[in-house]
Amino acid sequence: MAESAGVHRIALLFNANKVYDRQVIAGVGAYLASTRVTWDLFLEEDFRARLHGLSDWGGDGIIADYDDPQVAEALAGVNIPVVAVGGSYTDASRYPAALPYVATDNARLIRMGYEHLMGQGLRNFALYSLPESPASRWAQERERIFSATVSYDQMPSRIYRGHATSAAGWSEATEALIAWLRELPKPVGLVAVTDARARQVIQACMMADIAVPEEIAIVGIDSDPLARTLCRIPLTSIRQGTVQMGRTAAEWLHGMLQGQDRREARIVVPPDGIEVAASSRHQPVRSPHVMRALQYIRQYGCLGIKTEQVADYVGVSRSLLEEHFRLGLKRSVHQEILRHKIERAQAMLASGDVNYAEIAHRCGFTSVQYLYTVFRRELGCTPKAYQEKQHALARLGH
Repeated sequence: MAESAGVHRIALLFNANKVYDRQVIAGVGAYLASTRVTWDLFLEEDFRARLHGLSDWGGDGIIADYDDPQVAEALAGVNIPVVAVGGSYTDASRYPAALPYVATDNARLIRMGYEHLMGQGLRNFALYSLPESPASRWAQERERIFSATVSYDQMPSRIYRGHATSAAGWSEATEALIAWLRELPKPVGLVAVTDARARQVIQACMMADIAVPEEIAIVGIDSDPLARTLCRIPLTSIRQGTVQMGRTAAEWLHGMLQGQDRREARIVVPPDGIEVAASSRHQPVRSPHVMRALQYIRQYGCLGIKTEQVADYVGVSRSLLEEHFRLGLKRSVHQEILRHKIERAQAMLASGDVNYAEIAHRCGFTSVQYLYTVFRRELGCTPKAYQEKQHALARLGH
């Protein structure tokens, strides 16, 4: 037996094509790396959670995504230790019986997004969710929390589930989303149940000429690097405590393999925090010229655009646009373009996975030297010093 040799065979039943699942798996790996536990991990090569043959697998333990009803059904008769991972629920009957359960805190995720948007001075709110299905119970739970939260503050609950993502129905789904966005009172703060859904909102706003964040300020959930990279406007996103969830699940399974009884154990893991970016930094803008100019700058500010190009896009003279900027924002169009480029560079430096030359190129600076010059002049520090400070704050959990 694997147990006698000190090695356990453990299955991770997750759809690792999803960022949430990958982050939980990373937490399992972090636990193994920090202990002397030796596990042989089974994970499907193409990252999908296939369930055929589990009864004949012969392993020692399982950590599984119980937000997937097929996983829960397939594991109903398994006689080895299982730790369930999934969303938190107000209704306790939604949790699996007699299984340890590690949950992401749906209530705090939604409230964190709502409170952030409230702090931006917004008083209208909406939620972009997912179509109802057995596999999206967690999204419907976030809907219930959102409705209860805004109702408590005596405001209407505006929720749109939209369409499932598919190539064939993309145009129809986008048109329907745009129609809903246009009907929302402006300005409005919008929470999307995932970063992928938030990206759809940003894309729809760009197509419909709706200014983000002046008319719609957007917050996503997941801190998904891919979805955020694909956004034309930097996306504010809430980091779920997924790595901690994976660590906890692995620790619990380790204990169960040593004979501990955790059948009634349950924990709700809070979010790690919120990464604030341009999509939610709402500021009241009265001038439609300024609003339209800001929308253009957020899309193309890192591509070397000049004030004249912004004025041409808005359809007014450069002098008139500059006047509106001075009155509304107390800065010039050029200063706003530079501010946008610096913010993008700051976000990339904080992520820590791109070299300085690539940051300079992608943010519209002509060279690394010029990037350094701008940082020293505008922020009083070098890009390296800024990056080191952000990494130190991240380690402290700030």
